[in-house]
Amino acid sequence: MDIDLLSLAILLVLGFIASFLNAIVGGGGLISLPAFMAVGLPPSTAIATNKLANTISNGTSMLTFLRAGKVDLKKIGQIIPFIFIGSLIGAYTVHLVSPTILKPLMIVMLVLVTTYTVFKKDWGQQPEERILTATKKIAFISAFAVIGFYDGFFGPGTGSFFIFILLMLGNDFLQAAGNAKAFNFTSNLAALIMFLLLGEVNFLYGLPVGFVMIFGAILGSKFALKRGTKMMRFIFIIMTCTLILKNAWDYFIQ
Repeated sequence: MDIDLLSLAILLVLGFIASFLNAIVGGGGLISLPAFMAVGLPPSTAIATNKLANTISNGTSMLTFLRAGKVDLKKIGQIIPFIFIGSLIGAYTVHLVSPTILKPLMIVMLVLVTTYTVFKKDWGQQPEERILTATKKIAFISAFAVIGFYDGFFGPGTGSFFIFILLMLGNDFLQAAGNAKAFNFTSNLAALIMFLLLGEVNFLYGLPVGFVMIFGAILGSKFALKRGTKMMRFIFIIMTCTLILKNAWDYFIQ
């Protein structure tokens, strides 16, 4: 596929904005995935190319949060393999089924996530230690695996879903954002591996956008670390509301 310089320039700008927002509370796929589709990439190729760029972006964000002590690899390490496997399966499924079938469910889940966060005003302001029963552990690990599948299959909103589940586990917003970056990097990497095997990745667009996303991810991560949990909560609500409106518009109007 030949590269169009104007399309690439637009992708670079949107990729930077997407990675900046994604580094804070997730939701960057709301911008980057439609952008890749708008330049003429088929849906499966757009998703695959978006995974290449986002793997670079989320890896950068994860390292920034890790250096700040906001990624607890000891606690989340046992969850990562389940997310990896879920994302691998999701990425393979894209090859067989259109990802648009998940849009109604995603809209409903985002509405529930946003509503809960709005009404529980002190949620995620302070970390809490929670002891989980074996049944609850299995339920949470299953939830993470399902989100991993969703990220491989489609993607937009994955970071927000990861953050929400981590808040339920007692993380504050900053810790949840840091741990979510490790999960997001894992699911992006797994999906990317599958898409590479399937030959779906467009490197001409994916690599330049991924490079620009490094800078957006660094700035977004530093902004989150500087502003703290109250600002994170506010931006999280704004981003989830935006995701709901955008996907509802796409599903019901277009």
